[in-house]
Amino acid sequence: MGKITFIEHDGTEHVVEFEAGASLMQVAVNNAVPGIDADCGGECACGTCHVILAQEWFAKTGTPGPDEEQMLSMTPERAESSRLGCQVQTTEAMDGMTVRLPEFQM
Repeated sequence: MGKITFIEHDGTEHVVEFEAGASLMQVAVNNAVPGIDADCGGECACGTCHVILAQEWFAKTGTPGPDEEQMLSMTPERAESSRLGCQVQTTEAMDGMTVRLPEFQM
């Protein structure tokens, strides 16, 4: 088990525990982190689990697929290190990760 820190747009931090294998979206939803809507339930169909990773963590999350890229292309707050939380499977190597949340989800 590890810990991930989700930081809301206003700077409020939520440090939550996770078990490897869950998606970032699942970790946030299971811990009632505000700012992750997860409207589609993790199907990569809505973009409401948009997260912005610190650059040093981005490489540890894999490469966004075409469906994720398409959803992110419609996100006004997209950053170079943006991902959809539903598409990032957590691993033990993500212990200590910091995840920023945009001001608005799509």
